[in-house]
Amino acid sequence: MRVTDHRYSRDLERHHLALRMIRHEARTCTIRLCTTLTDDRIRKLYRSYVSAGPAAQAVRRKRGKSPRRTAYFLRNASAHLEASLLAGLFAAVGLIEDEGARNPAQRGIEFGALFCDAFETYQSLWRSGHLSFEHAWFLLMALASGEDLQVDGCPECGGAFVRDTLSLSPGRCPLCRMKTDTRGVRRLLAERRNLADPRS
Repeated sequence: MRVTDHRYSRDLERHHLALRMIRHEARTCTIRLCTTLTDDRIRKLYRSYVSAGPAAQAVRRKRGKSPRRTAYFLRNASAHLEASLLAGLFAAVGLIEDEGARNPAQRGIEFGALFCDAFETYQSLWRSGHLSFEHAWFLLMALASGEDLQVDGCPECGGAFVRDTLSLSPGRCPLCRMKTDTRGVRRLLAERRNLADPRS
């Protein structure tokens, strides 16, 4: 393969990944980190391929600050369950231990594509999920740093879940927590129906 062919192929991969992330409403800074495309190029891609298409109304460009509060993932049992599912998918594709999680620009396109794979799998498993692409990105960065959140095993069922590293007690997974009260059982059944029914 000639050098020019390789460069063209890498540029095409960057553009494909950028469009994939734009459709997930990723922020420009996140797209830039994974693709090394300039802000201007990313905006042009959005205008040329997304804003003029039939899905334009469904895709919004995010503005303002990126998510920064780890408490968002632990605010209730349902949110905790979603975060734990997503963390399990990150672990399954090797993203949490990946060196790229601490510096995504090192692996760029490959890291961004793996992240999109995990996020799209989460969306297909949990059709009514509330975690945005940017919240999922922040969750991975928090798990990779290990300062505030980490993946741990539940002392009751042994299942993996997201744990607050600052908590004095090891805690339990969200499923075990939800089983302890009647309202939690109803929520658990509803969540399981969402996971099992592809039409939900």
